[in-house]
Amino acid sequence: MTTVSTGKKPSGRNPLAAAEAADKKRKIAIQVGVAAVLVALVAAIGIGIAVQKSDSDQESTTASAAQLPATGGSVTETGTVVIGNPDAKVKVRVAADLQCPACKKFEAANGKALAEAAADGTASVEYQIISFLDRASTNQYSSRAANASFCVAKADTTQYQNWLQTMFEKQPAEGGVGLSDDELIEIAQGAGYTDPAVASCIEGRPYNDYIQQVTQTALQGGVESTPAVYINGQLNQTDAVFTENGLAPVIADAAK
Repeated sequence: MTTVSTGKKPSGRNPLAAAEAADKKRKIAIQVGVAAVLVALVAAIGIGIAVQKSDSDQESTTASAAQLPATGGSVTETGTVVIGNPDAKVKVRVAADLQCPACKKFEAANGKALAEAAADGTASVEYQIISFLDRASTNQYSSRAANASFCVAKADTTQYQNWLQTMFEKQPAEGGVGLSDDELIEIAQGAGYTDPAVASCIEGRPYNDYIQQVTQTALQGGVESTPAVYINGQLNQTDAVFTENGLAPVIADAAK
């Protein structure tokens, strides 16, 4: 490379190198500034999402807790849970499996209508929780959930419908791992079942064999699919079963 002499004594400082160094410092400063802004922005977004989620979860929990009235009842010798006045003019019986997706849809559509009918005395609601979908999970969720149903109902029927609602809301997908015992206990405690005996019952599964008997009795008695909804002994196979509050007018007509 040929160097052109200017006739001046070198100053010892390369202007190009100095400019590049200054430019490099400027770029670093810009990058640091941009990074700081991005970090602050991400933090703000994260906080905003967390706050929104917390508010949403709180609202959802509050709405869920206030959605269904607390109504007492009893557990029958045949393994059903009757909520409301057993002498009510209208008697609704629901056969369901807690792993059944269609049962989840039914509960979402008509759980409130049934709870209100039981609370105001229009109808008694008899829940027949059975277990035939253990094959749909890897940990026998169907029978363990049915056992939990007996555990909470035997302890107190007052919050049974709220417990049932939450169980269906948190229903695990078919073909995977069902809820663990700890998760079942958490749901029970959230519904008001804080007695340690309930947790021990869920873990110990004392009703496992009885549930199989109840299930066989229901299937032999004509239950071919779930949910099976009976109004005064008559199977209801209309769209009302999966229509929001669809059973409310059906119950009202039966009460006339």
